[in-house]
Formats: sequence, C-alpha cells, structure tokens
Amino acid sequence: MLNFLNSFGSWIWLGLLVSFIIIEACTMSLTTIWAAIASLPMIFIARAGCPLQWQLLIFVVLTLVLILFTRPLVMKKLKLDKNKTNVNSLIGQEVLIIRPVTQFEKGEAKAKNGVIWSCQSKDGSEIKAESICQITAVEGNTITVEVIGNIE
Repeated sequence: MLNFLNSFGSWIWLGLLVSFIIIEACTMSLTTIWAAIASLPMIFIARAGCPLQWQLLIFVVLTLVLILFTRPLVMKKLKLDKNKTNVNSLIGQEVLIIRPVTQFEKGEAKAKNGVIWSCQSKDGSEIKAESICQITAVEGNTITVEVIGNIE
C-alpha cells in the first residue's frame, strides 16, 4: 500500500487538487481553494520522492498558512458578505412619519422613494406626524424608527 502511494503520489495530489477545486466551485466559501493551492506544489514534491509523512505534513502546513494569512486579505479585498440588499439597504435611511405612532398602534412612514411603510417606535414612545425619523430595523413589512427631527 505504501509503495503504491509513493509511486502514484503525484497523481493522487492531482486528483485532490481537482476535487478541492470542484468543492470550492460548489460552495464558493473560500476555504477549500487554499487546499487546492497547497496541492499544486505537492504534485512536484511527490515526484521528487519525498516520503508520504513529509508530504502530508507539508500539505497541512501550507494549507493552514494560506488559510490564516491570505484568506482574510482576500475576503477584505472581495468585500464578501457586506453588500446590503433589498430591505436591509433601508436601515439608516430617513423617513417622514405621515400617520402618528402611538403606544398601541403602528403608524405610517414615507420613505424617500415614495414607498409607505408601517412603522413602530424603537423605544415604544409616541411619534407625531411630520417627524423625521431614521430606520433602525426592518421586521417583515414594519420598520422600526427613532426620531431625529421635525419638519419646520
């Protein structure tokens, strides 16, 4: 068995390289790509006749180094998981209260794009009509707001 691994080691590393690339293509999580990159030099190290134990050690060390030092840089550069989409992009925007918010009843707020939303106060206080508020959260079709001013 060990003789087989030594004689076909470079082909095994090539198979692992292809497998890691396929897994990365399916998941797009930037984790197995580092193992694929570490597999590439392992093909040549196996062809040089390095013992299997050393090959595995080098592979593990290379993979960990790549994950620890390059993955954060790539994630920052690609800005993954930071794009606000759909309703989440509303958070932080200003709205105009058109129907007052009371302790027991939701009000209505008009966004800058003209859409009217059900709204509630962030702290449960009453908000008068014509108040300018900032959206702090979105839950279903209701926005949570806090007062930042009044129309004068």
